[in-house]
Amino acid sequence: MSEDTQGVGSEPEKATVTLPGTVEKIIRPVAPEDPEKAQIVVEGADHLYREIRVENELKDGEGQPVKLKEGAKVDVTIEAEPSEIAPRKRS
Repeated sequence: MSEDTQGVGSEPEKATVTLPGTVEKIIRPVAPEDPEKAQIVVEGADHLYREIRVENELKDGEGQPVKLKEGAKVDVTIEAEPSEIAPRKRS
């Protein structure tokens, strides 16, 4: 006889959406102590809200510091905890 353990001890999954994006430009800091920024155009976002700017400081699979290049294709993932979402009403 096998025991069904699906869902036992597991955390509820976060709600997610992943949108494609492109690094539009690299913004150099004005002051040397400020970080460099990458401006990313998020495909599928409203026209006035499609650009985001984030610090251009990432780590590769080995934990080494790296940065994005202008024109790089990226994925922008939005995650929300199960307690922070509501069912969508159908119209």
